[in-house]
Amino acid sequence: MLELAQPLWMMLLLPAAGWTWLAWRRTQGETPAVILNHPALPLAEVGRLPAPSLRVPVMLRGVAMGLLVLALTQPREMGDWITPPPEGRDMVLLIDTSLTMSIRDFTQGGREVERMTVLKDTLSQFIKGRPGDRFGVIVFGSEVATLTPPTFDRAHAIAQIQRLQVGMAGPDTALGDALGMALKQVQTRRLRPAIILVSDGADNNAGSLTPVESLAVARQAGVAIHTLQFGSDPFAAGRAAALSKWEDAELQPDLADLSRLTQGQHFAIGGSDDAARVIRAIDQLEPTLANPAQHRQVREWYWVLLALAAVALAGARWLSLRHTA
Repeated sequence: MLELAQPLWMMLLLPAAGWTWLAWRRTQGETPAVILNHPALPLAEVGRLPAPSLRVPVMLRGVAMGLLVLALTQPREMGDWITPPPEGRDMVLLIDTSLTMSIRDFTQGGREVERMTVLKDTLSQFIKGRPGDRFGVIVFGSEVATLTPPTFDRAHAIAQIQRLQVGMAGPDTALGDALGMALKQVQTRRLRPAIILVSDGADNNAGSLTPVESLAVARQAGVAIHTLQFGSDPFAAGRAAALSKWEDAELQPDLADLSRLTQGQHFAIGGSDDAARVIRAIDQLEPTLANPAQHRQVREWYWVLLALAAVALAGARWLSLRHTA
């Protein structure tokens, strides 16, 4: 669909047409002639050749003025509406890499795999399906390490997920410190931030912060914590339970408490099917914001009119020079 962005410039067509008409009137009357006089010719044979018409250059200049006026109106072709990308939120993936994540109690493709393998696949699919979010990746064990701060580069975040290794941050679980690190990195925009805590239990046996202290900060900041518990028995395959360093361990919240007290959701993942279900559930809990389309594809055509006007002026100039030569 064609439209004029500045139609008021069309008013200049009237004075352009008036100038062209006056110039046309001046060219009416006797057309000058070119006298052919040469010393070798007798005076009786001096001839007159018709001069080039002055009307054609005037007409070309008038056409050029009209084209320039039309170019000022900015004719353009309007295309489809441009849908802006969805507006997301900051989401930090807080991943437990302690030794218990190496337990092979999941089945994938008909074979037993480690919890870490299913974790990588689940989080990678989750990141791919949310183009509007900023994703950060933090791992924790005995220590806490940031693999990437929140970023829109989803390919980079997925690459960091794929390079996870069991025990890369130590054998224990510093859950409180990990939550504190994640809370420092999220930013509150139009949508509240969220933390996706992936672990096989809330056995906090390392670090300087308790989960209760980090939980208080999360509630004050309005950050939702969604917890994904991989596997049902964190001490399966003969692993002994580690004693908590906190004397009031019975008062420490488990994963379900962390999510419930921050208006998040707790998910128990016992297989690949559960992982796919969790992805869909979190998408519904933390939807992206779809902004309405405000701009359309535009193809400008003023340059065509400017090019034609330049050709017309060049032609008028050439004819004028031929007349005076």
